Amino acid sequence: MNIFMKITLEYDIRKDINLIIESEKIDTSELSSLCNISRTTLIEIKNSNKTTKSVYEKFYSYVYRKKYRLNAVKEELLKEQHQIVLFHGSKNGLSDIYYNGSRKNCDFGCGFYLGQTYNQALSFVCENENSSVYSFSFDEKNLNIVKLNCDLEWMLVVCYYRGTISLYSSNKKIKDILNKIANADVIIAPIADNKMFYIMSQFTEGEINADVALHSLAASKLGYQYVLKTEKAINNLKPIEKYYLCKDEKEECSNELEKRSYEIDTKLKIAKREFKNGLFIEEVFEWENLIITVYY
Repeated sequence: MNIFMKITLEYDIRKDINLIIESEKIDTSELSSLCNISRTTLIEIKNSNKTTKSVYEKFYSYVYRKKYRLNAVKEELLKEQHQIVLFHGSKNGLSDIYYNGSRKNCDFGCGFYLGQTYNQALSFVCENENSSVYSFSFDEKNLNIVKLNCDLEWMLVVCYYRGTISLYSSNKKIKDILNKIANADVIIAPIADNKMFYIMSQFTEGEINADVALHSLAASKLGYQYVLKTEKAINNLKPIEKYYLCKDEKEECSNELEKRSYEIDTKLKIAKREFKNGLFIEEVFEWENLIITVYY
């Protein structure tokens, strides 16, 4: 596996400390008391922009409790400065980027996966103790880009790569989809997390039909992911910032994901009643030119 980009970003805590001091109209001594961080440590941070995990947690937890949503606001500002801003959540920190990295059973096989929003990236790593989120600018120029919507093609290719439709892997419909994305530098497609894949699995196991599955999946509201499949695509990516995730922020994200899970379950129950005449998996592969689309 070859490394195609080294990531050397650190948390920009020095800038964030200065912002809080200015916004709260306090000095270093007052911030030290409020965060329970020694004044000496704060001064050292201003010189080095580095500190320990416990200090990061104390400072960013204080900031979050004060209702500052630094990471979300930084996202908004970045999107005013760059045409395309993408985010990647890492469970243990990111040092290298590979286009042939990740597990082969991810949504589209090997590649570097990014989301369109900070919250997308956060949602995938909020349960991990040492997780971080990274932002990047991206240039689509001179790249072969294939975009998929929340439709049957997308669902089938995700199921193929996640290994749940091996019985149909040699079917023309699957081969046609794979040929469509074979030479892509970038695949842009709806994100499928584990909750969504549970619904897809119900479809591949014959429990629900394609219409029910797709209408339920459309309730996810996770948006689109960018999957960088080639060295050429990686070269169009530029790192911007690394974001610290305090416990309060991760816990709030987990709670929101639980609420979203209830919404998807409700949509599934309603869809089962409303779309009883859709095609089941064995019927889908009997129709060569079938297209079923449900847009977000």
